[in-house]
Amino acid sequence: MRQAFDPSWAELAEAELNHNFSAAASAETRRTLGIDSIRLGGGVVLAMANDPMNYWSKALGFGFAEPVTSELVGEIVDFYRSRSVPSAVVQLAPSVLPPDWTEICEKYGLVHKSSWVKLGLDLTTDLPQDDDGPVVERIGTPEAEAWATAMIRFFGMPEGVLEQITTSSLDDPAFHGYAIRSGGEIVSVGGLFVHGEAAEMFSGATMPEHRGKGYQSALLRARIRAAAAAGCRWVFAETGAEEPGGHNPSLHNMLRAGMTQLYVRDNYRWYLEPRTA
Repeated sequence: MRQAFDPSWAELAEAELNHNFSAAASAETRRTLGIDSIRLGGGVVLAMANDPMNYWSKALGFGFAEPVTSELVGEIVDFYRSRSVPSAVVQLAPSVLPPDWTEICEKYGLVHKSSWVKLGLDLTTDLPQDDDGPVVERIGTPEAEAWATAMIRFFGMPEGVLEQITTSSLDDPAFHGYAIRSGGEIVSVGGLFVHGEAAEMFSGATMPEHRGKGYQSALLRARIRAAAAAGCRWVFAETGAEEPGGHNPSLHNMLRAGMTQLYVRDNYRWYLEPRTA
């Protein structure tokens, strides 16, 4: 029987993924990157003051344990300011935005910068079957470093910064790493995070020379089956929303894998130093 969807499942699975990922950082990595986090109002606030990608400082998972209020946003902003974070993103499901959200954004200097599509698949319905596509390999601890290094390189991230966290994340049994090889070399990767009855897919990326071969579609199908095998009832993912005239291959891969667009979530960015238009 198809289940009624609750957005808290998707948002909290993603929030816990990010919390547990940051928790994989060693003491040295935490000092180097300025990593810190708190739980607040039912959500998670993550800080990476020296983030080379300006990506990992984010606040999410709010609006379910308690309402989103000006006071709550003020606490989030105070945390980032106290950690000297240059910029951070507040990500809220549209269903939890309060009536005075515009006024809250103006008060704290939050600026809408981008939008993501949240997708999901009810795993109690039909699942993708095993296929004759490329072989998808579950990555174990001995190869975690090679998997992490490949992921960082495929995304174009600076090397030598995030490898330790990404490698160590696979020590947590909630994190699953997957890869496709060509000639023995890892050429496509993806991750899965299991949180109770919900799972979150993350970090699907392919070596540029091997794109367009269906590797990410195969990784999506494999991770969906793995989530069901882990006892999850839903699996989620997010990707950038398409602008008019634009095309996001990741979005279309997810839709072809059977996932459904659940909602579009706007990203609101805060800056330590106020920006002028």
